[in-house]
Amino acid sequence: MSVVTNKVAFITGAARGLGLAAATKFLDEGWRVVLLDILGDVLEEAAKSLGGPERILTIRADVSDPGSVQDAVQKAKDTFGRIDALVNNAGIAIFKPILDVTLEDWQRVMAVNLTGPFLTTQAIAPLMRDQGGGAIVNITSISGLRASTLRVAYGTSKAGLAHLTKQQAAELGEYGIRVNAVAPGPVNTAMAVAVHTPEIRADYHDHMPLNRYGLESELANAIYFLSSDQASFVTGQILCVDGGFDSTGIGLPTLRGERRNA
Repeated sequence: MSVVTNKVAFITGAARGLGLAAATKFLDEGWRVVLLDILGDVLEEAAKSLGGPERILTIRADVSDPGSVQDAVQKAKDTFGRIDALVNNAGIAIFKPILDVTLEDWQRVMAVNLTGPFLTTQAIAPLMRDQGGGAIVNITSISGLRASTLRVAYGTSKAGLAHLTKQQAAELGEYGIRVNAVAPGPVNTAMAVAVHTPEIRADYHDHMPLNRYGLESELANAIYFLSSDQASFVTGQILCVDGGFDSTGIGLPTLRGERRNA
């Protein structure tokens, strides 16, 4: 473990998956962490698995509820006195054909994926400003940069979050607050395991130079970098952690076949 610091990371959607991986990384680097999730029981079990309870605060809350967000931030402030990094990771996905998406589907995805990061940032940025600065990392998605099937609500919410990142960076920089985003590509999360059929996984591989799904720990490393002093002159950026998926068009399967047959 690295040297223990007084720094605090506030991570939403922290009960499992990428949020839990990020929490693990921050703890390994000596930070204290606030873990927020709507899945309270799952969150408590996850926190037990991390150890070091004196360095962990768990809060059950819905990021789309303004009152719950304000209460959570106040609880974090009362417990640890500061927040140095905010990771807006909480998100949901509803995968349906565009003509089957209901207004309720659309509104819920937007509420969690886009309004949630807006609310948490509005609540935490004043604290960061008053303490001299901080870092915010929004977890968008490659689906917010490239259109794909069944993601009209999810992809649009993540595209909005990418632009929100730039808006936040533009206005919060004068307070010493950096705002960046990580855009995961195909990653072996619980969501991907649940919804990515073998055919879908093959489709992704056909467009990825690295020809594999990413690991949650690889995403956590990128999140931590953008939150740390190592990224002290980086703001307003969308970092794709996607094995090259966003950079590549058609042709990889043909090229690989030619090489195998050479």
